[in-house]
Amino acid sequence: MLFSGTKLSDLSKVSILIILAGFGIVGGAVYLFIELAAEILEKEKFLIDQAAMDVVTKMSAPWLDTFWGWTTDLGSVPFITLASIILLIYLLLLSSYSRWVGIYFSIAMLGISALTKLLKVTFERQRPEVLAEFDGTGFSFPSGHSTGSIVFYGFVIYLIVISPLQKKWKWLINLLLGLLIAMIGLSRVYLSVHYFTDIVAGFLFGLAWLFVSIFALEITLWNQRRRQSR
Repeated sequence: MLFSGTKLSDLSKVSILIILAGFGIVGGAVYLFIELAAEILEKEKFLIDQAAMDVVTKMSAPWLDTFWGWTTDLGSVPFITLASIILLIYLLLLSSYSRWVGIYFSIAMLGISALTKLLKVTFERQRPEVLAEFDGTGFSFPSGHSTGSIVFYGFVIYLIVISPLQKKWKWLINLLLGLLIAMIGLSRVYLSVHYFTDIVAGFLFGLAWLFVSIFALEITLWNQRRRQSR
């Protein structure tokens, strides 16, 4: 794990700055999400939403429809649910990670699902278009594809970071996963089932929940190692 074999003396100024930056990112994400949410509750219209729709309309093409349709499936509830079950089985039964990793992964995924549903019924924002074939039903804010994908793929990124893979492979795989997360969000705008601000809010909220889940996991792992070393 990230804290395995560490001592307080291992902390450098860079490490402390990274920790502070992490808190800043979470705080900023929550603040921006609340600001967006407040505007949504007041039924305000966003110029960036209209601008995004205009861009999508101009670039629309049959082959892009197919491409973005495949991309959006990688963030769909059925796919993320199946992938989460497979990953959970691996973490609990096949991997060398502490069982706490699998438990907190479950908490992260179940938590973001419940929180997203709660937020959707709270804000009740209508979608640009209702398209059942692309999971474009129900309320729009925040985007469930965005919250779900950033927590699931973000947790996979965390697992790769703490894995024994060579650094070059870690960078390559995680860059591709980061790109995939962004593309899933953009696919929702292209398919006209979400506003751009739905995606931004989903990413911000999901990122904050992901950081909280991983931070709690690492504290638990640290306490576990301290107990086992006694």
